[in-house]
Amino acid sequence: MRRAALALLVIGAVCLVAPGCSGQSSAQKGVADGRFVIMPWELKPGSQAMLDEPTHGLDSLRAAGFDTVAFVRPDQVAAVQKAGLRALVGRPSDLAVHWRALSDREIAARVRRLVHASGTSPAVLGYFLADEPGTADFSALGKAVAAVQRLAPGKLAYVNLLPSYATRSQLGARSYGRYLERYVAEVKPQFIGYDNYAIQLATQPQGRVRAAAYYRNLLQVRRVAQRHGLPFWVALSSKRIRAHAVAPSRALLRLQAFAALAAGAHGLTWFTYYPTRNGGTPIGENGERTATWRYLQEVNHRARTLARTLRSLRSTGVYFTRPAPASGLPLLPGELVRSVESPVPVMVGEFAGTSGKRYALVVNLSLRRAAHVVVQAARGKGRSLRLAAGQAALLKLPRPG
Repeated sequence: MRRAALALLVIGAVCLVAPGCSGQSSAQKGVADGRFVIMPWELKPGSQAMLDEPTHGLDSLRAAGFDTVAFVRPDQVAAVQKAGLRALVGRPSDLAVHWRALSDREIAARVRRLVHASGTSPAVLGYFLADEPGTADFSALGKAVAAVQRLAPGKLAYVNLLPSYATRSQLGARSYGRYLERYVAEVKPQFIGYDNYAIQLATQPQGRVRAAAYYRNLLQVRRVAQRHGLPFWVALSSKRIRAHAVAPSRALLRLQAFAALAAGAHGLTWFTYYPTRNGGTPIGENGERTATWRYLQEVNHRARTLARTLRSLRSTGVYFTRPAPASGLPLLPGELVRSVESPVPVMVGEFAGTSGKRYALVVNLSLRRAAHVVVQAARGKGRSLRLAAGQAALLKLPRPG
């Protein structure tokens, strides 16, 4: 194929892009390691017990395209290793830990017990520390993260941050940007992980403002992560997040994953896998694999396949067509893509490799409409694509002149 033409690698698939920031420390590279995390998010006794079941336990997670199990009891690590998966170790009681109430000695002792209980299996990716902490917890969490790095070198200290729609009192900061910057400065994390499920409300009038902020949140985390040379993970919804929300459709799962990856995310975390009160989960009340399971399997497997191709790339830009889903988002043209003609909103993530390779991930942001779009690169001919709702296409592009 001629260099000046757009090369369509695949439609309807995505890749997890490896961290490429020059400021990345060796410790951070050790955690990212050119590999990517696709995991469920479960931290209830009942969910952990279901991991032991033969029909909907570890084998079903592997079949659904997950490479990491989160979170498992220390005594489940051996089974995770046997299944060929990785484990983030955590116990339901860890959710109730108030790190700031512990002395330095108690923090170190608690981390030591968790590390020792988990053993030396290479399947252990890391350890759960906290979910949605405020800034008041950051100083103590920094000591816990340092303890993990000291007691289990190369392992991950897992912390999941609040979304941008959290209140000031929850954040403990005047703005979400300050919350993120304080987290990096005080905790000194190996990655930034956060959750935001508001996109599931996008089809409801009362949820449009919050759903629009989903993209601002994504780009805020991306900017801070890149500024500090850190990978970032996004926790996404694989269930009906509220009783009045829509059930996870194929388009919703695609859109969440593909938008995150177009922004350069290094991990996908699906909340949740096992049944919850509002339903819509991949595994149903009777242990059956639901439609959500099949949709999620499709997204996960495509992500894992293309990760092998694009793991050496770095995210260089994110752009939207007019009108953008939220005010203040960067609009086309980008460095690589000049324009996208489309009847639906489109997001474009641009990527570069050290060998001069250039790629763009083009995402249909509609949850309802398929569309023909025409992508015009900065160089070369345009390319016409058909994208289903929430779908994406990965394009190889010529280097800009």
